Amino acid sequence: MPVIQGVLPIVHTPFDNDDNIDWPSFHRQIDWAITTGANGCCEGMASEVLRLTTSERLELTRHLVQSVDGRVTTIASVGAESTRQAVEYAQHASAAGVTAVMAIPPMSTALPDAEVLDYFTTIASAINIPMVVQDASSYVGRPIDFSVYTALLDKFGEDRILFKPEAAPLGPNLTRILEATDHRARVFEGSGGISLMDSFRRGISGTMPGMDFLDGIIAIWRFLQAGDIESAYRVYFPVCALVALELQAGLDGFLAIEKYVLHKRGLFTTDRRRRPHSWSLDNETREEVDRLLAILSLALEV
Repeated sequence: MPVIQGVLPIVHTPFDNDDNIDWPSFHRQIDWAITTGANGCCEGMASEVLRLTTSERLELTRHLVQSVDGRVTTIASVGAESTRQAVEYAQHASAAGVTAVMAIPPMSTALPDAEVLDYFTTIASAINIPMVVQDASSYVGRPIDFSVYTALLDKFGEDRILFKPEAAPLGPNLTRILEATDHRARVFEGSGGISLMDSFRRGISGTMPGMDFLDGIIAIWRFLQAGDIESAYRVYFPVCALVALELQAGLDGFLAIEKYVLHKRGLFTTDRRRRPHSWSLDNETREEVDRLLAILSLALEV
């Protein structure tokens, strides 16, 4: 089984001016990510999966596997509002050939811990590949209780269950999971890079950023692995400033800036997002992003 670790960016779903998925841009993004040094490609909240139709979501997973073509690991997003939906997404993804799936809890209601555990248990039992349990409460929903994490790990083992906690405070929660599982848990962070330095020191197995600053994230990861902390911080600071801009508007803040950057890089034909959305870049934010991207480029050249 391929090892799931390292820098695993979340793919974005590009749209053309008619609001259809722009597949040439999608494949261009994946080729660039792998060439840049990504260890895998994932679907997630930033893929706008909750804004896709069912057929589009299934097609996205097929295209992900076809585009990667075995070069790196692949993880499909399968979270849904019902267990039956999530199981269907997970089984489709497994049949399509992904390395693993990733699921968030249902968001339409605050579920008791027993229901959350049953939801994840049913998904994991329906497939024979690993599942990443994602706490997306930084965007939506409520945090997953730690008893759910430990129960899943005890039942399925560390090769089948991985974790992507996002509830605040992120760093202490990462440590709490690792300590509660005697460091058996394989934990990934999804802060976009802003907490990567702290998370790395706590013992994460990898990071799942967006695609927009992937060259910077990969450089930071490699510097950290090599013990070159000074160089890691040099690249980290402009990445941190860029992610701080994204954080001001939640998921829509990430999507707006991520797609702007991917369009600016020439990877996406447009920076279109699926409507409705709550926030867009104004001129001042756009200019600041451009300034910080220039600083990041200089940091990567040193």
